[in-house]
Amino acid sequence: MKENYLTRENLEAFIQSAFKEDVGEGDHSTLAAIPRGKEGSAQLLIKENGIIAGLELAELIFHSYDKELEVHRLLEDGQEVKSGDIGLTVSGNAASILTTERLVLNCMQRMSGIATKTNKLTQLISHTNAKLLDTRKTTPNFRMLEKWAVAIGGGENHRFALYDMVMLKDNHIDFAGGIESAISATKKYLKENLLDLKIEIETRNLEEVKEVVSLGGVDVIMLDNMDYDMMREAVRIIDGKMLTEASGGITEDTLVDVAECGVDYISVGALTHHVKSMDISLKAY
Repeated sequence: MKENYLTRENLEAFIQSAFKEDVGEGDHSTLAAIPRGKEGSAQLLIKENGIIAGLELAELIFHSYDKELEVHRLLEDGQEVKSGDIGLTVSGNAASILTTERLVLNCMQRMSGIATKTNKLTQLISHTNAKLLDTRKTTPNFRMLEKWAVAIGGGENHRFALYDMVMLKDNHIDFAGGIESAISATKKYLKENLLDLKIEIETRNLEEVKEVVSLGGVDVIMLDNMDYDMMREAVRIIDGKMLTEASGGITEDTLVDVAECGVDYISVGALTHHVKSMDISLKAY
């Protein structure tokens, strides 16, 4: 777990919150139907080709609920899988397996869908220097796992939240009274509050790009909704003085053309907000 948001404390807090939502006062279906002390085994069946993600999390979920469950991971997160593969096996108290089943599947299905899409898009631009970024367009209270899945799929995480990077977008700039005012106020705020945060600012045309380059003081310039010609010219103007990020409605069909404009990063909100979950099931055997 390399990402700084993936602490054991954060993961455990997520798992306990999810159990509170799903189990509540008790899994009455299992409590009613399954004899006390009944033992059993189940295997995680992959039913679709793609990139698997969430196996490490699945083991944490099983052990968080019942530390006596025996979990054997047969694959690793980030591995390419095909229909029919077995991701892991779990053995022990049958009631524990049944109660944890849905949380494991909900997380793994979505994470694997995100990792698969991320891997596909990353491969499309592998011939360029551009890196694929996620965004904050995530499911509330599920962001940590969605960004983890992007990283597993070969993408890179943008800022995690509002607190770990300054991003001055169009509304910030307009409310602040312009680019110069927004940058100046931000630098003053960071200094006064002893904050060491990177600054990114959105630009919408070449005049704004030139203004930012002239002012300096930022780390990343976002090129928002620019056509290819404008984006290439913006990259030329910036000339490596700041990092560049292309953003705004970028799809699988336009991704390669954007990457070939020479940008450093491409942010794609669809990595997390428009993705099909992988078909995975947990089957007793």
